[in-house]
Amino acid sequence: MITTAETYHVPVLLKESVAGLDIQPGGIYIDVTFGGGGHSREILARLGSRGHLYSFDQDADAERNIPAGLSTFTFVRSNFRYLRNWMRYYGVEHIDGLLADLGVSSHHFDDETRGFSFRFDAPLDMRMNKRAGLTAADILNNYTEEQLADIFYLYGELKNARRIAKAVVKARAAQPVSTSGQLLAALGIETTEEDSQFSIPSSQSKKELARLFQALRIEVNHEMDALRDMLSSATELLREGGRLSVITYHSLEDRIVKNVMKAGNAEGKIAQDFFGRVTSPFQLIGKVTTPTEEELLRNPRSRSAKLRIAEKI
Repeated sequence: MITTAETYHVPVLLKESVAGLDIQPGGIYIDVTFGGGGHSREILARLGSRGHLYSFDQDADAERNIPAGLSTFTFVRSNFRYLRNWMRYYGVEHIDGLLADLGVSSHHFDDETRGFSFRFDAPLDMRMNKRAGLTAADILNNYTEEQLADIFYLYGELKNARRIAKAVVKARAAQPVSTSGQLLAALGIETTEEDSQFSIPSSQSKKELARLFQALRIEVNHEMDALRDMLSSATELLREGGRLSVITYHSLEDRIVKNVMKAGNAEGKIAQDFFGRVTSPFQLIGKVTTPTEEELLRNPRSRSAKLRIAEKI
């Protein structure tokens, strides 16, 4: 599949998220979700010769989008959860801003070989980093029924998580569930509406399947743990006045980002000083920003996007 920077991923809330960084020409910035490079290019356009941008992405495909010949740019092929270690490696003690677009790239959904979308009958891989770790198929075929139910409920917020897990376990007893088509068949998606064995009601199938695939993807890539680690590192690295600009797409990640910006920790535990004043390393900047109607028409996948911006104090 041939991709370009433009087709790899259409950047969401591009101007708003970069403007939120309040970029200083000589500052040091990080884009922890390089993808197609849209946000990175916007940041680079605002940097001077003394500024620098470090961009992270663990997907080898993203490297095709690296801008060439820029002394102000460094690409880091790694999971952003290792942000602190990489900045130590490059001798960076403090940064002026960090941007994260937590959505899955359009490239991943459209590449039928990666297994991110139920639109294609493809091997259930779902790894952002194809070099290591369990695939979605490994999880479906080796986790216990209880473990699967927990994943579907916690990461997909599926009310019928136990029923879905039971259907998967029943199907894999006959043959491994290794492709999207096999997973849909295990859930009765191909049966008639009158069939009472539906694990996912047909009227809600697309929405429920999206949540199911989301849950598997989060588990495969350890997304929640990685997000917590990255935000913890960002909190330490940001200098006073530095900005954190984060775009989220579902309630699980948005809750963590909101808690960190409000309380300084992923759990949202509020700390107070002797006088009862809330102590947090961040001050919120503006209100939550969502895509305009114009952007939604251009990029329907941005519908659930929320941009939050905070400043280190």
